[in-house]
Amino acid sequence: MTEPLIRLEHVEKSFPQGTQRSWVLRNIGMEIPAGDFVSITGPSGSGKSTLLAILGLMDGNHEGEYWLDGVAVHEASKKQRQDLQRDKIGFIFQHYHLIDDLTVAENLELPLQYRPVSTSERRARVADLLDRFQMVGKKDLYPNQLSGGQQQQVAVARALISRPALLLADEPTGALHSTQAAQIMSLLRELNDEGMTIIQVTHNPECAAVARRQLSLFDGWLSEGDKA
Repeated sequence: MTEPLIRLEHVEKSFPQGTQRSWVLRNIGMEIPAGDFVSITGPSGSGKSTLLAILGLMDGNHEGEYWLDGVAVHEASKKQRQDLQRDKIGFIFQHYHLIDDLTVAENLELPLQYRPVSTSERRARVADLLDRFQMVGKKDLYPNQLSGGQQQQVAVARALISRPALLLADEPTGALHSTQAAQIMSLLRELNDEGMTIIQVTHNPECAAVARRQLSLFDGWLSEGDKA
């Protein structure tokens, strides 16, 4: 049987609260095969962002076991986790996180400057993504010269330039109006159809429904939702 890209077993997160503990995540078990597209929904405070931070290797302070692409993350050193995050994971955030004083092309190229990628290869990858996202004419513009939807397109392209195994999206349409949101979700579904593994956290039921599988978090407990 093929090993899933992600496997969590008995993952829990809590904080001390007086003589007791306040639970954020409770006994999370989850398997996500390569090529899946999963939406995680739930009310504010349900643990969604915490779970995404654990999956993205931004939070290692938890109980339980986590395997990513066959690597036991829970046994990895800090350096190994950093390397795994750099090599395997791309991030999309609600508020774009673009660098204001860099052009579109420079924002795209930035993640590759921390990797052993030649200048010619960096430029080739930037050119490919500019062409794919139909942004060639905007390559020399700055973020404040773009619409919100265009900025999020740049953010998606930047997340893909390192060719990650896993794309994590934290409320990727939260700052967009409905038309822009639909465009971004269509783009994510297209990427998934091409084989990209995607996990998104969203409050928007329409955006959640675009995924192939829906999971729900409530009071730290994870349950399976609908399948698309």
